[in-house]
Amino acid sequence: MTLPGIDLAELQRIVFTALGEDLGDPPRDVTSEATIPAGQIGIAELVARADGVVAGLLVAAEVFAVTSSGTATFEQVANDGDRVRRGDVLARVTGPTRALLTAERTALNLISRMSGVATHTRKWAEILEGTGATVLDTRKTTPGLRALEKYAVRVGGGTNKRMGLYDVAMIKDNHKLAAGSITAAYQLVRQTFPDVAVQVEVTTLEEAREAVEAGATFLLCDNMRPELLTEVVAAVGDRAELEATGNLTLETAAAYAATGVNYLSVGGLTHSSPILDIALDLRPR
Repeated sequence: MTLPGIDLAELQRIVFTALGEDLGDPPRDVTSEATIPAGQIGIAELVARADGVVAGLLVAAEVFAVTSSGTATFEQVANDGDRVRRGDVLARVTGPTRALLTAERTALNLISRMSGVATHTRKWAEILEGTGATVLDTRKTTPGLRALEKYAVRVGGGTNKRMGLYDVAMIKDNHKLAAGSITAAYQLVRQTFPDVAVQVEVTTLEEAREAVEAGATFLLCDNMRPELLTEVVAAVGDRAELEATGNLTLETAAAYAATGVNYLSVGGLTHSSPILDIALDLRPR
């Protein structure tokens, strides 16, 4: 069972950690063990309780596989990326009833969170459609869930900016201050990690020009108004990809995209998306 861009070991780590929070040590579900015969087999459905975009069905499947020791069967009715309506059945699970109910909250926590991120991202993607700009996520993710949340962004139609501090160098204000200048910071990164992509945060037109002259080909334009962004695009846009960031909203997205930037980065995709309400309904056999 694999998800694009997510290592199986990473997925299993997340699932076991989440289940461990719920089951304690030694692991047990005292209510289900007390009320449900060990041999009882049940059928449950994952059902949308609100309209949105679903993401994480295979993550939920992994949770049920773990609690049932691989005996549960998971039948997808929807697919990640589908737009669903309240009342839609997303998947059916058949297996030991105890295992289904033991998995319930963990599976729902993960799929609801991921679907919420995908739903929010889809709103941005639709607003930016046809503008030439793409919505990016950030590192403002829930600790331990970055891989899943960034997957959900992709499902929603967004793009991952970087996974962490290791795969892309991002020269920000504190780095510029510590190194002495944008040019010095850029040169130090290039000398130390010649094969790593470098992005430079800029806040003025002058900084944008300095960064490009130093060799930067990707600029993060922080908290610039559309008027200033238009000037930056005119000055350096043919030499670097440009990303707008800082206090962007769905209401202002079109105006920022119209400046000609390549990307809008939105931390809120992962730090402020509400969940998509999804339930598990046990059905009579």
